[in-house]
Amino acid sequence: MPHRISPQTAVSLAEMTTRAGSFHDDRSQAEEEFKRLRDDLAQLQNVLYAQGTDKLLIVLQAMDAGGKDSTIRKVFRGVNPQRVRVTSFKAPTKEELAHDFLWRIHKAVPARGMIGVFNRSHYEDLLVARVDNLVAEETWRARYEQINDFEQLLTSSGTRILKFYLHISPNEQKERFQKRLNIPEKNWKFSSGDLAKRKNWDKYMTAFEEVFLHCSPETAP
Repeated sequence: MPHRISPQTAVSLAEMTTRAGSFHDDRSQAEEEFKRLRDDLAQLQNVLYAQGTDKLLIVLQAMDAGGKDSTIRKVFRGVNPQRVRVTSFKAPTKEELAHDFLWRIHKAVPARGMIGVFNRSHYEDLLVARVDNLVAEETWRARYEQINDFEQLLTSSGTRILKFYLHISPNEQKERFQKRLNIPEKNWKFSSGDLAKRKNWDKYMTAFEEVFLHCSPETAP
C-alpha cells in the first residue's frame, strides 16, 4: 500500500504525483478490476448488514473539484442504497456552532451493519478553521488530539474508519473549474468562493500535511 500514510510520518504533497500510472498503465484493465472490486464491495456489504455488529465509515477529503462526489457515485454504484448514508458537511449552522465541533459529526456516524460516507468531515474544522483564521491557533491545534480520541472511540465500538485524500494539482483544479463554467448543466457546481480558497492553495497543502502527520494512527489510517 504505497500511498498509506504511516503514523507520525511527514508528507510532502508537492512531491506526490497526482497521476495514477503507478497503479495501472492500461486504463481498460483498471476499469475491469474496478468493476470486480465494486462487485466484491456489494457482497461484503451484505455480510456487514447480516452480521449487524460492525460499521464502516469512509472519510473523503480534497480541495474543491477534487472528485469527492464522483468518487462516491462510482465506487458505491451497485451497493444497496438503503444501507449507505452519505453526509456532506458544509459550513456549520448556527445551531451546530452552539455545540462542540464534533457534535454534528457524531450524529452522522453509521449504525451497526451500515456504511457511512463523509463528503468532507470533522477535518474541515482543522483545515478551514486554520486557513481562514476562524479560531485561535491553540484551539485548532488541540483538535488533532481531540479527533484522534474521537476516532479511537469509534473504532473501539466497532467502526472501521478508512480515510482518503483525493490529490489533484492546481492546474487540474483550474481545468475542472473551467469545465463547470463551460458546460451549462455543470454551472451549479461552481462557486466564486472556490476561487477564494484557490488563492490559499499553499496554506491548505500545509494544513493537509500536518493533518496527515498527526491524524493517521493504525486504527484510522
